[in-house]
Amino acid sequence: MTMRIDPGEFRARPLRVHALLHDVPLEDVWAIRLPGGGAGRTIQDVRTVFIAGVEAAPPVVKTLFRLRGRIGARLGWDQQRPAWDAESYVHRLSPADRAQSMVAPGTPDGRLSLLYRFENEQLSERRNATVHAFSSLSIGPMPGGYLVYWAIYVQPVHRFTRPYMRAIAPFRRLVVYPALIRKVQNAWAERYGGESGAESRGRHENS
Repeated sequence: MTMRIDPGEFRARPLRVHALLHDVPLEDVWAIRLPGGGAGRTIQDVRTVFIAGVEAAPPVVKTLFRLRGRIGARLGWDQQRPAWDAESYVHRLSPADRAQSMVAPGTPDGRLSLLYRFENEQLSERRNATVHAFSSLSIGPMPGGYLVYWAIYVQPVHRFTRPYMRAIAPFRRLVVYPALIRKVQNAWAERYGGESGAESRGRHENS
């Protein structure tokens, strides 16, 4: 069962990301059910279980990550370039965004760079020679637990971007993201309570 959802459901949420990335194509949205957890959980709790989920990724996912890293190193895709700093969307942040963010914009966030982290959502970016990608996480209460939306935006930076995204789509959508989401759900259950391995919502987006 797939866990991708119709982007319209995500866009109906009152989140800052919609305006900030209004002109960036939305590649995927996943809705993740997290049972239990008690009151007052925030995006920081979600980030904690996402880190745990990535660290616990199954061998096939880690192999794909290593393969991408080796290809990127050989072709120079990930070598930082000064011009990319000027293209960061950190420059789109308003003074209110910066004041509300609990972490300074530009702080490293794993392999990405944080744009903002509010109580209920965060946005990070990664720029390389193939894509300018954004990862949005948001959390809201639901009966019996919480619902997390994980959205991936991709701004083309080269004529190769779209063919590249089409080529890796089956691996991302059928292997990598579902495996990571299951690990995230398991990490949540271990840390905050809830049923281990609970499935996230299963409506496939129409595309």
